[in-house]
Amino acid sequence: MTAPTPLLDLDDGDGLVSADTEGVLRSAAMGGAQIRATRSAVEEGALERLQGLRPRSVVVVTGAGRASRGAGILTAVLAERIGFPLVRAARTPVWVGPLDVVVVAGDDAGDPRLVQAVDAAVRRGAEVVVAAPDEGPLQAAAAGRVVMFAPRVRALTRHGLLRYFAVLLAVLRVVGSERWGDEVPDLEQLADAVDGEALRDRPNSEVFHNPAKSLASRMQGRRIVLTGDTESTVELARHGAEALLHAGRVATASELPDVLSAAGTFRVDPALSAHDAIFHDPELDGPPPASPVRTFVLSADADRMLVERRIAVLGDVDLVVASSDEGQVSSQRPELEQAAVLVGRLDMTAAYLQLIGGI
Repeated sequence: MTAPTPLLDLDDGDGLVSADTEGVLRSAAMGGAQIRATRSAVEEGALERLQGLRPRSVVVVTGAGRASRGAGILTAVLAERIGFPLVRAARTPVWVGPLDVVVVAGDDAGDPRLVQAVDAAVRRGAEVVVAAPDEGPLQAAAAGRVVMFAPRVRALTRHGLLRYFAVLLAVLRVVGSERWGDEVPDLEQLADAVDGEALRDRPNSEVFHNPAKSLASRMQGRRIVLTGDTESTVELARHGAEALLHAGRVATASELPDVLSAAGTFRVDPALSAHDAIFHDPELDGPPPASPVRTFVLSADADRMLVERRIAVLGDVDLVVASSDEGQVSSQRPELEQAAVLVGRLDMTAAYLQLIGGI
């Protein structure tokens, strides 16, 4: 018995498209469209009631998964750069009142925690923004008393992170419009960057020129460890592990200090380098050796040189930054824009790994 091998070649663009019966590639490439849908809702006046508001705080209550990751990335980057507290909470805090804005986000309109968060925030007089399906118990709790951002673009649930990211960013831009610098992109700028990444990651682009395919080729046949050097990039790493799980790949995500301290356990067994699965006989040779570990470190472009020095001890390691092969263009991007680009790349990478099969 030998290990499964890929069923498709990453350079076979037509074959990948034909095999994509679930539409995972198209869905993974819809991040820019989801951001633009949020921008359209804002232009239609969805957040008009927040204009000119100077909140005491903005509180973010999320469900698990994509909403939590999106809030985590944005909070990690902006919490120390804005003029009011940006607070993540499991539930609406008891101190919330008319001076606060509460953003509730999640995939499940029946999640009791989200329903209770909306109900509590409304009863206490806070301004409430909901990013979730407009249905079920959540719709009843909102009852026309909140700003509702329901999904406008059809995409798989696993590819919804950038929608939550965009809604929260839109709220923060409206209530803090005088306090932002150039480092915070507007939604159109963010959508353009994400669409640019999706274009580079298109199926008919060769591996050498395709950041997502290149990443997938480096992950193929490896046990995968994802990490980041900051709070925001650790959230990106966790999103990557979740995306790979949906692709049928097992990966782990952890903070960089933990990964560095475990580096000694990643060493390749000498028997593995000489192992050939084609000639392996489990009755004579015993169980095949485990696949080698490859570590992927997510980082902002500005931190690249420092991180490269820190991760040198890891051996089989890839540093993943938004710039890819774009030279200096991406290094001038705001950190949030770089994060959004990496979200799109990780989603496309997982989609390619799902389609090519193997391990």
